[in-house]
Amino acid sequence: MKKLIILLALPVIFCSVYAHNNSTLTRETKIIAITILAEARGEGEAGMYAVAAVIAQRAFERKRTPSAVCLKKWQFSCWNGKTLKNLEHLLKVPQAKYALALAKNIKLLSRDYVGYANHYHNNKIKLPYWAKGEKPVKTIGNHIFYKL
Repeated sequence: MKKLIILLALPVIFCSVYAHNNSTLTRETKIIAITILAEARGEGEAGMYAVAAVIAQRAFERKRTPSAVCLKKWQFSCWNGKTLKNLEHLLKVPQAKYALALAKNIKLLSRDYVGYANHYHNNKIKLPYWAKGEKPVKTIGNHIFYKL
C-alpha cells in the first residue's frame, strides 16, 4: 500500500517541483526522458513510470548507466537508426514534464512496480522471439512486462 501511495503521489511531487529548460538538461536526462516518451507517452503516467522502471532495472542488473541502457543497440526500438537530435522534439510534448521528472529520479523509482521486469513489448505487436514461452509478470496499459 505504501508503494502505491508513493506512486500515485509522484506526478504531484515531480510536476509541482520540477520546471525545466531544455538547454539546462543533461544529455543523460534527455536520453532517458526521450526513451520514456517515445516508448510510452500514450500510456499515461502509469505506463511511463513502468517503462522508466524497466530502464532502472536493466541499469541495475547490467551495472550500466540508464542512458547507456537506453542507447544500447536493439534495446529500445525508438533509438533504432535515430539520434538525440532526431528525437529531441519529444521534450516539447505535454507528457515531457513527467518523463523528465522520472528521468532525473530514475534511481529512486520502484522497480517492484513492474515486478522487476527487464523486458516488455506492446500487446499490439507480434509476440517477440524473446517472449516465446516466457510468463509475463505484469500488464500495464498496452505493455506486457517480463523478468528474463
